[in-house]
Amino acid sequence: MQPADFRLETKGARARVALLGDWTALSLGRTGERLARELARFEVEGVDSKKLGRFDTAGAFALLQAARGRLPAGTLDERPQAAHVLRLVGGVDVHAPGREKELDPVQRFLVRLGQGTLHVGEEFYNLLQFYGHLLAANGRTLIDPRRIRWAAWVSLCERAGLDALPIVALTSFFIGAVVAFLSADLLLEFGASVFAVDLVGYAVLREFAIVITAVLLAGRSASSFAAEIGAMKMNQEVDAMKVLGIDPFDALVLPRVAALLVMTPLLAFVADITGLVGGALVCWAKLGLSPTFFLQRIVEEVGATHFWVGESKAPVFALVIAAIGCRHGLVVGGDVETLGRRVTAAVVQAIFAIICLDAIFAMIYMEANI
Repeated sequence: MQPADFRLETKGARARVALLGDWTALSLGRTGERLARELARFEVEGVDSKKLGRFDTAGAFALLQAARGRLPAGTLDERPQAAHVLRLVGGVDVHAPGREKELDPVQRFLVRLGQGTLHVGEEFYNLLQFYGHLLAANGRTLIDPRRIRWAAWVSLCERAGLDALPIVALTSFFIGAVVAFLSADLLLEFGASVFAVDLVGYAVLREFAIVITAVLLAGRSASSFAAEIGAMKMNQEVDAMKVLGIDPFDALVLPRVAALLVMTPLLAFVADITGLVGGALVCWAKLGLSPTFFLQRIVEEVGATHFWVGESKAPVFALVIAAIGCRHGLVVGGDVETLGRRVTAAVVQAIFAIICLDAIFAMIYMEANI
């Protein structure tokens, strides 16, 4: 290995460079810097490579940098391989990128707003695409019921439904009690404490029971679905299913959607009962209204209409929660960071969708005078 060197032949403002030795990363040293200082006042007229040894990308970079990227056409053509390396390096931008112009706060806000809008539109489009695929899979299952995986469905009903029963019942009980406390304090001032029963019935049956149930399922089941399917996607189990001819929608998505569709109305019913029990106990303790009177007034004044209004939301909420959780699980990448982001996004989007859908249901029933 011969150290890199050069010889300069100058004529006026022009110079011809003769390369000597091996111009490689190991033998280059500071030869490139010396050549750059020598060529600072000259224009390169040509490069003589007769005594050039080995030549690699480090040598090509040093030569281009010393000549400020201005080498005559046909440089090193007598050494085809060296000329190829020089052209390869010369086609790359070797200069450091310039610093981007700093945006002012208003421009940064507008950029982030635009990016957020595009992201929301993309997510909405992907969600519609997922629902289309889900609808097609449901159609295939209805045509051929043998595609239903009963064992997976029963297991998911237990995990997503029965296991969530204690937390749903306890939360709804306290929600009913809180509503009764607030209404009792307010209505006692007007001597209309009996209407606290009506308020508890309307609030629990129409809104709080089903919304609290759906929010708990969004935090519990949507995250679970996204994490389970996402872990299978990371381990390439979903790809293995496709190779074996198994549709991941049939094996992973449909059982979860069906389980929530069945269990959410039942959980909402339990939430209705426990919410009314919590309200009845508070009305009994604070207002002296017996449980028998509470139940009788619920039946006579509130009626079953508000119960069915709340139950009518359950299948829609269940479909949205299961679909969002499964969709985010299916788009997980190959790293744990993506899995964490998708699980978080599944919970946030599911809760946001529940609140929006509940507002839409409220407007619909208000217009229908129900």
